Amino acid sequence: MDDIYFRRVEFPNLFSGEISLNRVALDIFGFKIFWYAVIIAAGLILAVVYCTKRGKKVGLTSDDVFDVALFGGLFGFLGARIFYVIFWNINPENTFKYDFITTFTTIHDGGLAIYGGIIMGTIAGVLTCKIRNAPVLPICDMGGCGFLIGQAIGRWGNFVNQEAYGAPTAGNLPWGMTGNIIKIDPIVQEAQASLPAGEYALVHPCFLYESLWCFLGLLFIHFVISRLQTFDGEQFIWYIIWYGSGRGFIEGLRTDSLYVGGTGIRVSQLIGFATALFCVILLVYFKIKVKNMKDYKRWKDTDACKKRMDRFYADIKNSNETDKALKAFRRVEKEQAQTAAAPSIFDDDNKNS
Repeated sequence: MDDIYFRRVEFPNLFSGEISLNRVALDIFGFKIFWYAVIIAAGLILAVVYCTKRGKKVGLTSDDVFDVALFGGLFGFLGARIFYVIFWNINPENTFKYDFITTFTTIHDGGLAIYGGIIMGTIAGVLTCKIRNAPVLPICDMGGCGFLIGQAIGRWGNFVNQEAYGAPTAGNLPWGMTGNIIKIDPIVQEAQASLPAGEYALVHPCFLYESLWCFLGLLFIHFVISRLQTFDGEQFIWYIIWYGSGRGFIEGLRTDSLYVGGTGIRVSQLIGFATALFCVILLVYFKIKVKNMKDYKRWKDTDACKKRMDRFYADIKNSNETDKALKAFRRVEKEQAQTAAAPSIFDDDNKNS
């Protein structure tokens, strides 16, 4: 296999030696399935499992979760790609420009922007809820935790690809990393040239920072916010606050950021800080509003929720009973057919007489 599929990563201040990584998980008759895709898919599956289990407690059915995950995931992936291409193309420093064809034919070379996925995935999820007459805000709450799971796991796809790393560390942090791709980065080469022989220009493992930040956010929302929650949608607001603030700081360390045209303003940093600040304002506003509403009920506590859940499980019960009846009917038919086809001992006696 060509060297372009191999990555060699080192953490010299932690241990000697290198970690060899193959970007390709499977090669089926020349069709390559990359670890990045496998890891992203694993994150999505675990997010769906979590939201399905957790959703029952807030009045959501498994059908609600699966439908939103399907369309939200599909359009989220599309949004992540389109978002990346748009901001890449409007940056005058990027000489290569994507067209409609290369936007989709070169996707295997990389180029996804998580905020595009969050925006498009959320819109698709809300529209799916509207079509299914499902509760929007409880779905958003589960979606926030689902995003954190997917992002915490998905960032390890960046590790396999040796991407989403930061600038050279100040004072060579113990967890600073390097690798065969990192070493040829012009920024890293410039830093390396100023170091004594035998020392490495190590970079921030930003993929690790973001993965850990998302995992901590999941624990915080799952164990703390969910117990203190006073209104539907609060968990999703906390997700935006948590992820946006963390991403804003982490993005400042990266060397592969998308920029707003030629302004030097990092897109994800701007969106992260702006949305976090906006959601802090929303959080305070709705906390005060709900506190002053005497008759406010969360979706899970309403009669409409109880009726919807009862109807869902009644449909499942009826479907299971119908399936059992059909299987029993087919079993009887099969037994009758076998009995009719079996030879009779009386017929044999008659023939011998």
